[in-house]
Amino acid sequence: MPKTLAYKILEDHLLSGRLVPGEEITIRMDQTLTQDATGTMVYLQLEALDPGRVATELSVSYVDHNTLQSGFMNADDHAFLESVAKRHGIVFSKAGNGICHQLHLENFGAPGKTLLGSDSHTPTGGGLGMIAIGAGGLDVAVAMAKGTYSLAVPKVLGVRVTGALRPWVSAKDVILYVLQKLSVKGGVGKIVEYYGDGLKALSVTDRATITNMGAELGATTSVFPSDETTRAYLAAQGRADVWKPLAADPGCVYDETLDVDLSELEPLVALPHSPDNVVPVREAGPVKVDQVAIGSCTNSSFADLMKVAAILKGRSVAKDVSLVIAPGSSAILAKLAENGALADLIRAGARVIECACGPCIGMGQSPCSGGVSLRTFNRNFRGRSGTPDAGIYLVSPETAAYSALSGVLSTGFGGAGDADGIALPSLPAAEPLRKNDAFFLYDAAADKTNTPLVMGPNIKPFPLNKPLPDTLFLRVTMKAGDNITTDDIMPAGTKVLPYRSNVPYMSNFCFETIDTGFPERCRTVTEENSGYDGCAIVGGQNYGQGSSREHAALAPLHLGVRVVLARSFARIHRSNLINSGILPLVFEDPADYDRLALFNELYFENLPGQLRSGGPITVRNLADQSSFRVLGGFSEQEIDLLFAGGKINLLKGGSR
Repeated sequence: MPKTLAYKILEDHLLSGRLVPGEEITIRMDQTLTQDATGTMVYLQLEALDPGRVATELSVSYVDHNTLQSGFMNADDHAFLESVAKRHGIVFSKAGNGICHQLHLENFGAPGKTLLGSDSHTPTGGGLGMIAIGAGGLDVAVAMAKGTYSLAVPKVLGVRVTGALRPWVSAKDVILYVLQKLSVKGGVGKIVEYYGDGLKALSVTDRATITNMGAELGATTSVFPSDETTRAYLAAQGRADVWKPLAADPGCVYDETLDVDLSELEPLVALPHSPDNVVPVREAGPVKVDQVAIGSCTNSSFADLMKVAAILKGRSVAKDVSLVIAPGSSAILAKLAENGALADLIRAGARVIECACGPCIGMGQSPCSGGVSLRTFNRNFRGRSGTPDAGIYLVSPETAAYSALSGVLSTGFGGAGDADGIALPSLPAAEPLRKNDAFFLYDAAADKTNTPLVMGPNIKPFPLNKPLPDTLFLRVTMKAGDNITTDDIMPAGTKVLPYRSNVPYMSNFCFETIDTGFPERCRTVTEENSGYDGCAIVGGQNYGQGSSREHAALAPLHLGVRVVLARSFARIHRSNLINSGILPLVFEDPADYDRLALFNELYFENLPGQLRSGGPITVRNLADQSSFRVLGGFSEQEIDLLFAGGKINLLKGGSR
């Protein structure tokens, strides 16, 4: 039977299970990546597993999130990450080298390989023809220790691409169009696979922009074929030897399909406060702009920044606009310096900042109160920028640069490729970038026998759960709405992220943007002699969307949360809850969500029997002595994890 490209790569890595949608499989992981915001916890978990050198072909530890060193915490954590890398044969990328996904694309990604990363935008690697999946940190630690990863087989959504992009329309507009059509929930339980004659009009970095924001669809990953465009890109980076052609079999059948005619697209914008709140720029503008930010793992490539430089060259940023640019890698920054484009950016009034995630995760460059910020990033959740009342708009680099000049949300789009005297450059399919080994550390001779761990005072042990009891008596300490993000559950930003290796301290900020009283309510419930076994959270649709940050499960765990009941869950967060031993349960009748309230007391009995049965689980609400049913949908492996109180307990022999 003809196969999709996604299933061909999965089949090539299949260790157990069947490639049937919904069934659980275990696959071989060729590569892993971590970044420093999630990496400290990953490597504490790796140390708990006590492996020798990693079991993967390649693992890379990147420092790109917390590069602001305003105290000892970040510097200490970076020293810890470097010491772990030496102990286990992991490549270490120093602060300033760039953003993990851009760097991995340039230096390590390869067609047909599998990649697991502790960052939700790991699917960027799908632009090279990889199965690249974002996951919780513990799953990545296990992949490094054992070389494997288990997941439910996704369906495959085929996106047929035809036509060619017009001037002033870019890959960012392609993925914004897909988000407009499918929504932030449209990719849940699916791999998005792109095919069709239109792919020849998209470069590898174009494709990477599209697969990067597939995370915003809720998709497991996204993937493009590996073709001559892929070969040219890898050859330009001096890596032609890793190229191989890959494509779906002719006549393969997709579970769902979507058609995208590139020639019909126009510049689009995601309005506040969701990546799928998409309209044409011509309908949204003109909106007065206070800030423009260009960069992130979505749009910081050499080609993106060369277009920006061409638009800005010989012109000046509007006097009331702050323009900030973060190149994706040190190699890109060096190339811009060598060819003069960096000077064009600076002379136009751009602030060029370090090659890092920076503003995308609220680490600096927060807009003014009530300000409007146009960003080439992937997420515009309320408060993520560091300014709770700011309006964040997601746009392409072309639209961002043109708007920085005009001072309002606008675009030079007219179909002719020349607006206000601005001609967009004709760029080669792939520009050679020199790998900057001054920023990479390879310590092949080091191992854990001759390399001690470097652990500063801010690094605390990660919290462990207790085995699941037969009964649970819980109090509801949070009732939240739909599309709760991991930013809502565990905020990022300069105030919180430096403490990512200190879960007890971070937990003080849990749900801070929604309800500042949540941590204290949990502490009251978990006091000795309270009579409760812990806390319950009630959520709506798509609970836990967004970042892969494991802290959105670990902080609630530290505060005593044992169960989360929701109308539906985002994939990675559901896995993170299970790995922490927290039960994610879905209302059988969505209307039962409306019947629950803060401080309700919930009683679960005969949990082992109910979970093992695979059927609905009955919950009693003592507030009105009513009962309702919830669904787990757990695999046998997930049930074992929950009984043990989490993956670490299970791997250490805590199953029952």
